[in-house]
Amino acid sequence: MLTWKDVMRFSTKGNPEPDRKVEKTEAEWREILTPEQFRITRKKGTEAPHSGAYCASHEAGKYNCICCDTPLFDSTIKFESGTGWPSFHQPIKENAVKYFKDSSFGMIRVEALCNTCDAHLGHVFQDGPPPSGLRYCMNSESLKLQEVGSGQLR
Repeated sequence: MLTWKDVMRFSTKGNPEPDRKVEKTEAEWREILTPEQFRITRKKGTEAPHSGAYCASHEAGKYNCICCDTPLFDSTIKFESGTGWPSFHQPIKENAVKYFKDSSFGMIRVEALCNTCDAHLGHVFQDGPPPSGLRYCMNSESLKLQEVGSGQLR
C-alpha cells in the first residue's frame, strides 16, 4: 500500500517504470479526445467541482485512463471526499500513476499523471482515509469506467 512518504519519494527521486509507454503527437491526441478531455489531460486543466460524470458514481468497475485505457483505479477504493471530484485512496498498481511536484497557482501539490501516456489526472493529497491517508483527487474527464461484467467502457 502506497503512503504519502512513497508519493513524495516518487515525486522527487523518480517514478516506477510503467508496464508500457504510449506516445502520440498533439494532433493525434486531438483526433481521439474531446476538446475538454484534451484540455484536461494534455494541457493540465481541471473540471469544475461537482461537474464530473464520476463525482457521485458508485458503479462497480475499473477506472481507466481516457487516453490510453490503462487501468488506474478500482471502484472499491473510491470514496466520497466532499471535494467535488472523484476520489480514490490507492492506484490499482504502484506503477499505474506517476507523480510530480506542482507549484502552480501559488501552492505546492503533487500532480498525478498516467504513467503510461503522461495524461494529467489530477492531484494527490495527504488528507484521505485510513489506512493510506491518501486522496487521489481526479478529473472525471481523465477517466473512463469499465463496469464489472459489462466488458464495455462508459
